[in-house]
Amino acid sequence: MKRIIISISLLVSVSGFSQESLSELLKQYNDKGVPYITIQELVMPKTKAILLDAREQKEYQVSHLKDAICVGYDFFDLKTVTDKIKDKDQLIVVYCSLGIRSETIGEKLKEAGYTNVQNLYGGIFEWKNNNFEVYNSNNKPTDSVHAFSEEWSKWLKNGIKIYPKPKKNDR
Repeated sequence: MKRIIISISLLVSVSGFSQESLSELLKQYNDKGVPYITIQELVMPKTKAILLDAREQKEYQVSHLKDAICVGYDFFDLKTVTDKIKDKDQLIVVYCSLGIRSETIGEKLKEAGYTNVQNLYGGIFEWKNNNFEVYNSNNKPTDSVHAFSEEWSKWLKNGIKIYPKPKKNDR
């Protein structure tokens, strides 16, 4: 259902109705079922979290947070997480481009019994906007960030925007 809402909202925003702030955008899509963690809180030395990237593999390969585990969104498999994270009280921070897909994945983790799940406010876009490093598929720092789409890329202010390749039937 959330995918349908995202698609409809994207069409509406392309028609000229766009969000004024990131906060308004996230309020539109998220119900705060997963609490936010800010970038500033995450980078504090005492914050020891497992990072889960709720974007697709093609996005993760372009750019991701250091040591993040790609769990995807469209084909998310809870077993990927349960096999790697046995301690259900461990702090888990889920992120995506802005914090919308990551809330959905965070809710699934909470339903599976994980008790300390948080959603990175503003996702990888805000991470990069705050001048923190992102890494490519070779785990080397990069200025490139997968922009998800041209419309959503307006939220990415720093870095080089990399857009998805068009599908063969889109040409």
